[in-house]
Amino acid sequence: MSSPVPVLLTFLALSACQGHMAALLQTSTLLKESIRLLSDPEMKVSCDKMNVTNIFAGNKKVDDMEILCKATTVTLEAQSCHKHLRGIYINLVKLVQMKSAVHKAPCPVAAGNTTSLCDFLEDLQKVLQRLVKDYSV
Repeated sequence: MSSPVPVLLTFLALSACQGHMAALLQTSTLLKESIRLLSDPEMKVSCDKMNVTNIFAGNKKVDDMEILCKATTVTLEAQSCHKHLRGIYINLVKLVQMKSAVHKAPCPVAAGNTTSLCDFLEDLQKVLQRLVKDYSV
């Protein structure tokens, strides 16, 4: 028995859509999990005295993947502050790998302005929340 060409084409089209949907769901899951980890009140208490490079200062024309890539570097360097930063780092690396052919996490971060890790985490949470809205299905 042979399948007619239209049936095969329909199957291929549906398979492609499911792959895209799975990628969207995985992206959404990684973003939401990172936001949940960032929302832990214990993190803000344990990290309030640490300073990190402020990747959000300056040029506002930086694309989201570059911000996430630089955020991987900051979270990698600050992992000693709180156990959840390891999970956030892993999620950010996966997001950058899935969504960017240009950036390879962790990205170099130039020394410059610093901010408290607590403020950095709040800014990162805002970016992730905006991205969840952008990627929502």
